[in-house]
Amino acid sequence: MSLMTQLNDDMKQAMKNKDKERLSVIRMVKASLQNESIKLGKSELSEDEDLTILSRELKQRKDSLQEFKSAGREDLVEKLEMEIKIIQEYMPEQLSDEELSAIVQEAIQETGASSKKDMGKVMSAVMPKVKGKADGSKINKLVQEHLN
Repeated sequence: MSLMTQLNDDMKQAMKNKDKERLSVIRMVKASLQNESIKLGKSELSEDEDLTILSRELKQRKDSLQEFKSAGREDLVEKLEMEIKIIQEYMPEQLSDEELSAIVQEAIQETGASSKKDMGKVMSAVMPKVKGKADGSKINKLVQEHLN
């Protein structure tokens, strides 16, 4: 089932259940997907493109969450946490720390990286393998730890 089909089904269900928050998030995600398909001039996005857009939406909300927490806006923090939870339902299962660590180690060996100067090489080798399955900042920290 494509992501758009799943979103449409979930949107109908949210309407039936009168779940306004869920409906709002689904509509935002659908709009992002549709805008991207228009921008790319495609009628259907690939699974990879869907994942990129979901990741972008998730990252935007996580960044906003940090800003709102530091500003003490608890009302907005709760709303964003709920949105993040809903978007994560459409993301693939996240990799564990052990799995990520193994992928980072493998990439370091493949690229022959030995110091922090080689971090870009390692990151460019790791990111395509874990697309949508891990947070970029988490990977960044792991790469730094392994290159020390």
